[in-house]
Amino acid sequence: MTYTLTTTVDLPWTEAVDRTRDALSAQGFGILTEINVRSTFEAKLGAEAADTVGDYVILGACNPALARRALAAEPEIGALLPCNVVVRRNKDAELTTVEAIDPQTMVQLSAAQAVKDIADDAGTRLRKALADLGEMAK
Repeated sequence: MTYTLTTTVDLPWTEAVDRTRDALSAQGFGILTEINVRSTFEAKLGAEAADTVGDYVILGACNPALARRALAAEPEIGALLPCNVVVRRNKDAELTTVEAIDPQTMVQLSAAQAVKDIADDAGTRLRKALADLGEMAK
């Protein structure tokens, strides 16, 4: 099983990040956290490390209604929340890659039917967001 849902878009990196936020919002996800990996690498490891990773941001996306249901079903599932969405592009790339954690990975760790149902719902929403992002880029 792969653990990400992936699309590539023919957009500049900054625009891809903005449109990813918009596509996630349209599916009920807010962004709780944002980690700029490139900036962190540059500050902690130097310019060479930052150039190696390229433009790379991790968005911590959360759909509050789904998170509430998941936490009610299995409080430990909070260790897997929020859903991480990566927007990345190395310096030589022509396309920007957007990847979301596949919520089915939660199902591999939990036997609760409620968690499976929530993962199915979250997966449908994330797939729709990625598909919509691809359409926005056309």
